[in-house]
Amino acid sequence: MPINRRKFYALCVLLASMVFIVSAGAEELGVPSESPILVVAGNITNTNKGSRALLDRRMLEMMSEAKIKTKTPWYTDEVEFEGVSFPRLLSEVGSTGEKLLITALDDYSVEIDIDDLVKNKAILALKRDGKNLSVSDKGPLFVVYPYDSKPELKNEKYYARSVWQVRRIEVR
Repeated sequence: MPINRRKFYALCVLLASMVFIVSAGAEELGVPSESPILVVAGNITNTNKGSRALLDRRMLEMMSEAKIKTKTPWYTDEVEFEGVSFPRLLSEVGSTGEKLLITALDDYSVEIDIDDLVKNKAILALKRDGKNLSVSDKGPLFVVYPYDSKPELKNEKYYARSVWQVRRIEVR
């Protein structure tokens, strides 16, 4: 039985398109090439390990676009932090929630409204003064607000929300 070339080519184009769409969706978030330093779980749609998003330093640096220069209670001089804005991070993982439960390596955790983080331009810092944050220096990740930008950010409420040694974020 002869093969209809036109139908054959149309089928090939359709199959190639389907493969492209499936592989593009699967690689949208990417896969860590190093040990992950952050786990994002909960109400997210872009995952790379079951229902979670595992992110390594390289992946977070690719998202990094935010800087805050501010004084803090933890350092004597003004410091410049670099990292990922929360809108960018939450967009990358496909967040559908309203709150974040942010947990540190020592299990300290704080629940924060996403609107508060966005309104106050907080970032998930990876670097301080151009150097990667280490575990001994509040790293690898540190929630930082621009404390000098508004007087109301210079108080215990916001200092307590400034989780350091962040390891996990659950979107609620």
